[in-house]
Order: sequence, then C-alpha cells, then structure tokens
Amino acid sequence: MNKKIFSIGVICAVIGIGVTLTLSPNSTETVNLDMERTHGTISTAMGSPILGNPSAPITIVEFGDYQCHQCYDWFHNTKPAISENYIDTGKVNLVFVDLAFLGRDSPKAAEATYCAEDQNAYWDYHDLLYISQESKIDNGWANSERLKAFAFSLGLDMELFESCLDSGKYSKRVQYNVQQARDHGVRGTPGFFIIGPDQQQFVRGAQPFSVFKQILDPMV
Repeated sequence: MNKKIFSIGVICAVIGIGVTLTLSPNSTETVNLDMERTHGTISTAMGSPILGNPSAPITIVEFGDYQCHQCYDWFHNTKPAISENYIDTGKVNLVFVDLAFLGRDSPKAAEATYCAEDQNAYWDYHDLLYISQESKIDNGWANSERLKAFAFSLGLDMELFESCLDSGKYSKRVQYNVQQARDHGVRGTPGFFIIGPDQQQFVRGAQPFSVFKQILDPMV
C-alpha cells in the first residue's frame, strides 16, 4: 500500500498513557462483531457500526473522545457537509473509533454508545452525546447518571441499558480502540484516517470541510 501521511492543524490533547488489552475466548465481554473488519492498516472491528454504504470505496476512520471540544466543533461544523456530499451519496463511509482519554467520564461515555448499539441506537446516542457536550471536562455532564438519562430520552429499554453500562460490558472494547489509536500514532483528538483503495492519509485536528474535500475529490 502506498501510505501517505497528511498531518495538519492542532490536536486536542496529547496521550500520556498506554493501554494494554488482551481479548480472549473466555472474556465476559460479548460483542457480535466482525473481528476481521479492517480499514487500511486499522482494525475497526471494535469501533462503531459503519455509517453510510458499507461498500463505499473510501472510508473515514475518526478517532475521537466525547468530551473533546474540537471533536464537538468538527461534529457540528464539518461533518454535516461531509455527510451531505460524500456519505449520503454513497461515495464514502465513516467509522468512529474511541480514543477515550481526556477525563474519567470519557471511557464510560464510549461504553454507553455500545450499550445503545445493543438496541440498534448507536448513531442516535453518539450524536446525542456531541449535541449535549458541555464546556468543562468531567463536570458531570457525561457521568453514569447522565448517560442513563440520555438513553431514557431516546426511548431505550432502561433495564437492558443500565445493566450493560453498570457491568462494564464494553470496557475492553473501548480499551481495544484506544490501543488502535496508540498503535497508529494518534496522539490527540480528533484524528482521521482517510482510506482509499491504494492510499491512507492522516488528518490531524478539527479541520474544515475544504481540507477533507481536497483529499476526497481525487479519490472518488
């Protein structure tokens, strides 16, 4: 693969710790996933469901944290145009992979999205977190009680959701995703890999739509 690295902008923060994860057949965590799913050099098997056409020739892999303010900016200011011009038209799909490291509530927020996925509501819950993000990290907006309140607002089965969240069912899944970020040199959020048939480019930070368009148009 002709791997190109495209690095621009300012990252949200720098990772200061590593994560070690072993997934074994005896793990109490049960996930119904395609463990062979990869995009470029990245294992996305433990990431989000694919947003858009699974057969699209280009994939954007987004590494993010639900408490990251630049991720919030990208979600509100750049993602809508990418969705309209590339994802909704079937040219590109997107996978979100957790880099949950900014605060104590970040891993639990990531786990909550997969508890919502158990009820086919991953993207609804994902979007709600970025709509509801508050300005201060770990001020309580993403603690367990608020995460449960978000689930309630989406009409999820609360007994199933609370059992999932309280048990830490998806803690190893989130750790696996953080390790993928570390393995691929992602040191802050958001970070994006744009992966086509013969190239893989990295975009650092909450770049505007024009930056993504410059990369995507020659690839589609």
